[in-house]
Amino acid sequence: MSTARHLPDNAPEPATLSRQIHDLGQWFHNLDLHGVATAPNHFLGDFPNIKWQKIRQEIPDDLTGATVLDIGCNGGFYSIEMKRRGATHVLAIDVDDRYLNQARFAAQTLDLDIEFRKCSVYEVDSIPGKFDYVLFMGVFYHLRYPIWALDKVVKKVARKLVFQTMLRGSNEVRDWDADYPFSRNDIFADRRFPAMYFIEKKYSSDPTNWWIPNRAAAEAILRTSGLEVVSHPEDETWICEPRLTPHGKYVLDLELVGQLRPVPAEGE
Repeated sequence: MSTARHLPDNAPEPATLSRQIHDLGQWFHNLDLHGVATAPNHFLGDFPNIKWQKIRQEIPDDLTGATVLDIGCNGGFYSIEMKRRGATHVLAIDVDDRYLNQARFAAQTLDLDIEFRKCSVYEVDSIPGKFDYVLFMGVFYHLRYPIWALDKVVKKVARKLVFQTMLRGSNEVRDWDADYPFSRNDIFADRRFPAMYFIEKKYSSDPTNWWIPNRAAAEAILRTSGLEVVSHPEDETWICEPRLTPHGKYVLDLELVGQLRPVPAEGE
């Protein structure tokens, strides 16, 4: 029995496809384009598919009628997976022309209708409307102003946010009191306390790795940005749903007019 891979009639020859992939520069997303891998020697393995295999069960198999915003789409892996599930409209944005060119090429090669746009996460408020699913994967720690960006992203989420960030430090979490006196300094020495590590120069040879949270900080930031964590399918990934403040407003809107206050703890 033959095990030869069946290729669509319009698929390029593997040698041609390999050359085209190479000409688009180094890929960070390893995609399977008709049997040709875009990053077969990725230092993280089959990335990001190794993450997707743990996340995919949190996304409906049938996304017919759904809209998707993929922020920092890179080579387009997640946009492609969402479109394959039937999403009606997938908008993928990035600020890097190399990644956008790669993602466009991948979508075209796979004959998938995905819209790509050069746009910064800090400009997502210029995109009309909300999206059923917003993907914010591997972007947070590359940002000089990550929480400001996340607060903007939250305003685009109609149903679910899929959030992923690199983590460093402790992976442990615990409950903390709603308040501590000024004299309490010991809590900051506890490795489980929410903390973000600031990278002044480079980490992993990358000068855009700015802020890396521990798990407690990632989850606390999501909560204080107006999100409820509904699932944690993978070590660095959370599925969240938007929750407006008791004032019925977004956190960012309250902050910009000087009205943001922590939600009172029960009994306060």
